[in-house]
Amino acid sequence: MADATQPFTDMFKKLGEQLKVPAFDVSKIMEHHQKNLDAMTRSWQAVAGGASEIAAKQREIFEAAVKDVTEMAKSYKPGGSPQEVIEKQTEFAKKAMEAAIANTKDIAELVQKSSTEAFKIVQERMKESYEEIRATVEKKS
Repeated sequence: MADATQPFTDMFKKLGEQLKVPAFDVSKIMEHHQKNLDAMTRSWQAVAGGASEIAAKQREIFEAAVKDVTEMAKSYKPGGSPQEVIEKQTEFAKKAMEAAIANTKDIAELVQKSSTEAFKIVQERMKESYEEIRATVEKKS
């Protein structure tokens, strides 16, 4: 039985020796996990940056919509023929629809860009990790 004053790590070392568990480099494992954490942090930063860009774009869209409605309200003249009123409403609706389509496309591109960047970071780390593991296994062979 182990002495109560014996360090905890020595107990595991002896257990590993008794079970004939191959030695492993704890510093390499810690380095590997640190690289994983760094990659995840960069990935999250890419997603957060994308979210900031999307929020800025949505703010820009809202401001443009308010400006358009304000201009329409300023240029509104009561009266006129029903045909003129319908033409103005149709023109405004067409302009609003074109803006909505363009804005949706812009936001979709921002989402795709940040998602692609985040995925690429994780994918690159997975490749590096695979290479690290393969190199370690090849050294032991």
